[in-house]
Amino acid sequence: MSRVAVLGAGNWGTALSLLLAGKGHDISLWVYDPDQADLIACTRENPFLPGHALPDEIEITTSVPEAVSGAETVVFVVRSEGALDVARLMSDCLPEGIPVISATKGLIGDSCTTMSQALETLLCGRNPIVALSGPNIAAEIARGVPTATVVASSDPEVAHAAQSLLMTPFLRVYTNSDVIGVEVAGALKNIIAIAAGICDGMGLGDNTKAALLTRGLAEITRLGVKMGARQATFMGLAGIGDLIVTCASPLSRNHRVGIGLGQGRPLREVLAEIGQVAEGVPTTEAAFKLACETGTPMPITEQMREVLFCGKLPQAAVADLMCREPKDEVW
Repeated sequence: MSRVAVLGAGNWGTALSLLLAGKGHDISLWVYDPDQADLIACTRENPFLPGHALPDEIEITTSVPEAVSGAETVVFVVRSEGALDVARLMSDCLPEGIPVISATKGLIGDSCTTMSQALETLLCGRNPIVALSGPNIAAEIARGVPTATVVASSDPEVAHAAQSLLMTPFLRVYTNSDVIGVEVAGALKNIIAIAAGICDGMGLGDNTKAALLTRGLAEITRLGVKMGARQATFMGLAGIGDLIVTCASPLSRNHRVGIGLGQGRPLREVLAEIGQVAEGVPTTEAAFKLACETGTPMPITEQMREVLFCGKLPQAAVADLMCREPKDEVW
């Protein structure tokens, strides 16, 4: 079996490490925080994914060069906020031709690029990039719950290699050539998940959430198509599939952020209680910027930006959405 470097030891990176180690691969798991690394190495358990013992096949390191040394594949699972710095470190030591599977969901930097676009630039096109996305709650992956996901690459051989690496009897992996669509869908659904949490926190009904998810998918698709994605991708696992699970699961961090906001709590307090990154918060600002640049109507994203960054009350945001001028449904 092969050696795989997993960069990022949040719950998703840890779940993927467990999955790959279970297939017999040797894993080098890079941890940003030295204290967290010491704790994981000592207890063989990650506090971000409690209840799952890490086997000996998973080696813990705080050095990016050490993590990628000898690796035949890199799985990049660094939160979007610090992704560029880690990618630069990786670019200095990763040999040409080693594939990188990006499992980071978010829009990166002031340019609001996807993670695969950022990696392509930083690695100067020397390494094939694959985007991994789908309705994949990390704790369920770690428990072996039947799940499906999608890997996207412009090169079919690279996509099929990633599919083979990740496929297990409980994780069914599909391929897709629409890299931008898979990544945009995976990033923007987090905005709608926060809005869905607000609905639940306010005690609104199933009608409300159904309308939110449907119209949320419509505006995600609009922006994705403007960015060069295929509309059909948003009807698949990375689109509607990920949207459903992130807007409904109590394990979804973005949904939990929304619940707190809907209950009238300040964003800072809610994020501190969760203790992990909720990618939908910075992605909201990035998506709003892209919507303005491309002239794409994204009313839910616009209202979420007002709630998250401008102090608007969720009740006022709901009222403004409901009182917009009448529209045709089909875009």
